[in-house]
Amino acid sequence: MGKDLRHFIYTIRYPLLLLSVLWIITPLNIVFDLGLTSLGIYPRIPVYLLAVFTGPLIHGSIGHLASNSLPILMLTSILVLFFPKVALKAFISITIGTGLMVWLWARPSYHVGISGVIYGLIAFIFWTGVFRKNVKTIVLSLVVLTLYAGSVESIFPNVEENISWESHLYGGIFGIVVAFVFRNVTEKDEEIYDRKPSWANEHEVKQYFLPRDVFEKTKLQRYYEYLEAERLRQIQESQSNYFQNNT
Repeated sequence: MGKDLRHFIYTIRYPLLLLSVLWIITPLNIVFDLGLTSLGIYPRIPVYLLAVFTGPLIHGSIGHLASNSLPILMLTSILVLFFPKVALKAFISITIGTGLMVWLWARPSYHVGISGVIYGLIAFIFWTGVFRKNVKTIVLSLVVLTLYAGSVESIFPNVEENISWESHLYGGIFGIVVAFVFRNVTEKDEEIYDRKPSWANEHEVKQYFLPRDVFEKTKLQRYYEYLEAERLRQIQESQSNYFQNNT
């Protein structure tokens, strides 16, 4: 295994660990019938407030988990690779914020799965490009837009049965909020975009080929200036000829 590959795997170790945990919990829940769905978020019931932390780890089926696996791995990898300064804070904020909004306003039902966090990460990456407006974040925004543009319909009710569209909607909303909060955090590889070019020295005395007011004068003013300059030139020439003839 090459050094670069080992470094890459080490960098995304936490996304891989998260995916591993998901793939341990769901099969165990199904095989042993553990009934872990009860650890999902049930809105407005105080005891289920802690499910804000456990709900994203629970999935109703292998198919449900499989559909979320690649997006959560890809998006969390983008997070740790390109936004290391805010990766952990953004992930935790989106997870907790989305869970709280679901607990407060979603319909009475068990809400499980990490898809709300996925929608939050999609919104975070896309809107970070909108807010920061540098090359890296704009490219990432376009990548996310290309891959997940079709997912927008899942934030509306009754598009698909047995999905928590509220998690998708609130995840997207909170992802925008987190992107706005961290919009001024500059990653190390983004510092180059904030540097002024070497020639942009504001304190350097500027030199101009023409006088700065040359275009503000009328033709008549410039003609009078020409006559005055010509008069002075003739005087200087006459004086010079006088001294030459008398020496």
